[in-house]
Amino acid sequence: MKTSLLPAASAAALIALLASCTTNEPAIEEAESDTVIVTAQKAQGPQPGAVMGFSSPRPSMMMAPPPEPQITEQYEETDPNPVKLVSEEPVSTFSSDVDTTAYSVMRRYISSNNTLPPSDSVRVEEYVNYFDYQYAEPKSAEEPFTPTIWVTPSPWNAGTRLMHIGVKGFDLQPEETPNANIVLLLDVSGSMQADNKLPLVKKSVELLVDEMSKDDRISIVVYAGAAGVVLEPTPGNKKTKIKEALNALEAGGSTAGGEGLALAYSLAEENFAKDKVNRIILATDGDFNVGVVDADSLEDFVARKRKSGIYLTVLGFGEGNYNDVIAQNLAQAGNGVAAYIDTLNEARKVLVREFRSTLFPIAKDLKFQIEFNPAVVAEYRLIGYETRLLNREDFNNDQIDAGDIGSGHTVTALYELALAGSEARLIDDRRYGPAPAAAGPKDELAFVRLRYKLPEEDDSRLLETPVRTADQYSSIEAATEDARFAAAVAAFGQKLQRAGYTDRYSYEEIIELAKDAKGEDPFGDRAEFINLVRAAAKIDGSKS
Repeated sequence: MKTSLLPAASAAALIALLASCTTNEPAIEEAESDTVIVTAQKAQGPQPGAVMGFSSPRPSMMMAPPPEPQITEQYEETDPNPVKLVSEEPVSTFSSDVDTTAYSVMRRYISSNNTLPPSDSVRVEEYVNYFDYQYAEPKSAEEPFTPTIWVTPSPWNAGTRLMHIGVKGFDLQPEETPNANIVLLLDVSGSMQADNKLPLVKKSVELLVDEMSKDDRISIVVYAGAAGVVLEPTPGNKKTKIKEALNALEAGGSTAGGEGLALAYSLAEENFAKDKVNRIILATDGDFNVGVVDADSLEDFVARKRKSGIYLTVLGFGEGNYNDVIAQNLAQAGNGVAAYIDTLNEARKVLVREFRSTLFPIAKDLKFQIEFNPAVVAEYRLIGYETRLLNREDFNNDQIDAGDIGSGHTVTALYELALAGSEARLIDDRRYGPAPAAAGPKDELAFVRLRYKLPEEDDSRLLETPVRTADQYSSIEAATEDARFAAAVAAFGQKLQRAGYTDRYSYEEIIELAKDAKGEDPFGDRAEFINLVRAAAKIDGSKS
């Protein structure tokens, strides 16, 4: 269920507001010096000492420290995917997801707040997809995926199997990446005053600026009580100029997020370059409270704009009033990634280590469809992806939007399977059930289909591969390190989700599985995970 952030605005009011924002676009002029020029008009008069959150040379009064935040964070209510009978529903369809927000939110709750995260904040697929795995390398940008499939015994249920489906997007080399036209849309409202909000935004964006080249263009749009442009499109090698504009920003006022989005898209459209990646990067706590106030209307606006070739990435910051619902939905509507920046190290991961995958798409609308063989598999359960489920017919419908994949991104999906005849089955056969489904080939567990579009194409391409029974690992210990580590992460996520499927699998068992599968860990991400599980066990007060 989607949560409306504020009272609904009428469609007519939305259209009028967005029209007024886009028709009064700021004039973009070439500056002869590195002086920062504010070119936009505000909807309201400026507050003394600041213009749209951009500080003027005029002295300002000492600002009182922000009050202690109330916990009003919003997460979408979801239930874990249920077990399904292959005889009744043999086909499972879902959209890809490369977001990692949920993992960083979990880390902040455990590390900073010494508490377990809310169960609704847990998206197990985002925990699993936070990590890189050594999947088969794609052949080329024209064939950007080669599926990797592993089937192992489940570590938390001896009678079931885990089917692990992974793909890695084609990894563009630096000389192959297009130039970028980036509009930074920064929330400078009063809710962004805390150290883990606007101050962390500034430090994070500086890391991104350091990655840009002279042929890239960066603009900065800010919004508080109104929206404005504080930096015209500027070459990426003008790093001092960009950072001066960035570091002059101050937080204050309400949150005209809808107006900021409209102005950012207007600026991106004005400077659109077909041979570049055109992307808006929104940094916010998601607390939109002025202007376009209906979440669905914001999503519709962003979805319409993505058709012009301008994508939206959402970076979440802060706590207390963080709105995960709107951050996730806007990123999905804008063909972008949603990430949550809780530390400068996480900013370095998203904006430096994963620079190419964050900015440069290699495929869009990636969908998965798995058909299970009733002769071999009795039951299945998709672990995670609750907010990404699709109807069976959506798979072949190119009008249905799905997730996008950046350069080098890995995507992982896990299914728990109960084989035919297994005592681990949770659902009994019906006494008066339908006739058994036609038996499939005994040497196949399932058939995997992927459908995707190349970035500049509107027609999808199909990739198919069988999952063979002979390819199963005899034990979880015999499986690859990546298969074992992903299983440990999935077990932890389900435990925090209170799903009930891993209740008898202890924190200590998760730690041991992850430790034995840590492998090469150049950035310490896997070691950090193990420490988070230890901390969660201590918070939970139990080892079971």
